[in-house]
Amino acid sequence: MGFKKVLIANRGEIAVRILRTCRELGIETVSIHSKADENSLHVKLADESVCIGPAKSAMSYLNIPSILSAAEITGADAIHPGFGFLSENREFANLCKKWEVEFIGPNVDAIEKMGDKIFSKELAKSAGLPVLEPIKVNEMTPEDIKAAVLEMKFPVLIKASAGGGGRGMQMIDNMKDLLPAIDRLKTEAKAGFGDDTLFIEKYITNPRHVEVQILADKHGNVVHIGERDCTIQRRFQKVIEESPCPVLSPEKREEICQSAVDLARFVNYDSVGTVEYLYDQDEDKFYFMEMNTRIQVEHPVSEARTGIDLIAQQIRSAEGEKLKFTQKDIPFFGHSMECRINAEDPKTFAPSPGLINHYHRPAGLGVRVDDFIYSGYSVSPFYDSMLAKIIVTGQDREECLARMTRALKETVIEGIKTNIPLHLNIISHPDFRGNNYSTNFLATKMK
Repeated sequence: MGFKKVLIANRGEIAVRILRTCRELGIETVSIHSKADENSLHVKLADESVCIGPAKSAMSYLNIPSILSAAEITGADAIHPGFGFLSENREFANLCKKWEVEFIGPNVDAIEKMGDKIFSKELAKSAGLPVLEPIKVNEMTPEDIKAAVLEMKFPVLIKASAGGGGRGMQMIDNMKDLLPAIDRLKTEAKAGFGDDTLFIEKYITNPRHVEVQILADKHGNVVHIGERDCTIQRRFQKVIEESPCPVLSPEKREEICQSAVDLARFVNYDSVGTVEYLYDQDEDKFYFMEMNTRIQVEHPVSEARTGIDLIAQQIRSAEGEKLKFTQKDIPFFGHSMECRINAEDPKTFAPSPGLINHYHRPAGLGVRVDDFIYSGYSVSPFYDSMLAKIIVTGQDREECLARMTRALKETVIEGIKTNIPLHLNIISHPDFRGNNYSTNFLATKMK
């Protein structure tokens, strides 16, 4: 039986994105919102909307009892968590099951296994994937940690095992900063994720960040929807994503994509998900980093190259439907790229909330915009600064870059500052155009 009514437990552009697919599938929608979001587009477009609390996320979008109560009073038979917030929260997924409302995402066992970055590395290694061996900080004395790091050699990367979205991470290149950074990250991880477990791994100095989009059903079928290059980052937060990765050989592309499928099968995965890797350009080797058990911000890049609606497939998988295509049936077209448009100063990166006096989105051949803003909308200071995503597709990377340049210049957002000038500077940089960059690009070449 298909879902009749889906509650969207999120906000912003992803809530609008999910809502639109539900409408195409003939599914009624319920949006939830904080008091700060009462004029947001997802509230206006949904069939029903329920206010679940004040502006602070902890009292609204992270308030599990309020969300489940909203599902009950509206008669929703499923909840889509989007990304962020509760999308990878195993407690929330478990409670959905107890309340007899379907969680649109993977099974709880997969969320739990892959949510722990240390344990997920062990699983990936068991599945045959290459990994960077971790130093398990919480199981060691300070002296043992220092000895292990000396053996591993600087630079190293400290990570929170329960972290995500680029948070809970720091690169360290000397012994003096090691233990203070561990103490600080433990405190931050406990406050941010409820878990202070840390690990340390070797820091690759010239890496690409490559991820593979996978799709699975509840009948053991798994396919990949190609890879995405997410190398352009600021403080481990993705800024621009593209597909295919411009520096992978066809053989390496096949290898990395197949390894993601193998891992998904190994952990009995049954939804959309993303397997993330570090690709060492100097050694032509890739290493498993983590698996995100949710839809990603950058999923439209894969949709643009294949024509596959990943949200629709995620919903159908949750309904128990079998995949209607195999790997060989998936077409890949041209080159796609996404720029995340944020309400922030393009030089200082300071948030820029406030009233949007005028908004004009770009259009034309090969241009897609996922957004939730409009002229007269007031951007809240309480949430993530992302306003929109501009996704373009061309026959090759050169046409894609020309189209993205045109789309960015055509975009008008008046009243607040945005990072559009930063995007234009990045995609016009000769090293970006020439594929001569790593995850350090913004820190080293865009000062």
